Amino acid sequence: MPGFWLLMFAAALSLFGAFFHGVVGGRMYMNNVNRSDLEPLGKSLSLVSWHIFTIFLFVGAISFLLVGFSLLPSIALYPLIVINALGALLFIFLGFGNHDKLMKMPGAFLMAATAVCGHLGAIWLV
Repeated sequence: MPGFWLLMFAAALSLFGAFFHGVVGGRMYMNNVNRSDLEPLGKSLSLVSWHIFTIFLFVGAISFLLVGFSLLPSIALYPLIVINALGALLFIFLGFGNHDKLMKMPGAFLMAATAVCGHLGAIWLV
């Protein structure tokens, strides 16, 4: 049963992340982008890029739920687990480099927690 609850926690993190990233973060991000000198096409592409990650978080939440309720095999989670782990590492490596502001954002922690919970949950289900 711990595997189920770990997957539900991973789903909740992803769903919270999708909402926060898409609504709150999206407004903050686009306010900054719209005030910049970026060309209109660059602003539009930036908005699409931002929300592709929001979609990723939402699809991740659904996937964790489906595996938790045994509607998908646990192997289906491994691409999500790897993407979350690599995303967390990217935040950390860039944050300790020239982009220190990234370390003040929750992305590394949420992605790392999602990867760990998803991995442990998938292992426990097997």
